[in-house]
Amino acid sequence: MSGFKASFIDECIKILKKPEVKHELKVLMHPMIDMIFIEIYPYILLSMIFVIISFLLILGIFVLLLRNNRSQLKLPRFLNFSSYSI
Repeated sequence: MSGFKASFIDECIKILKKPEVKHELKVLMHPMIDMIFIEIYPYILLSMIFVIISFLLILGIFVLLLRNNRSQLKLPRFLNFSSYSI
């Protein structure tokens, strides 16, 4: 029985690998995928808006933290050209 099952699966795979079958499957699935995308599109847009708002809020918090703690931070000075002489 397993020989029949394996040969049946092999034949199905051979049929699905044919270019005309692939094309027909794409044509058949295209309207369904479009319908799913149309249904999901508002949720994708809403989630992108939330991501952008979240990024802006985190950036604002970072700027406020840097502004308040500038005197307490010991940041290295990478562009201190006064110590170099040519």
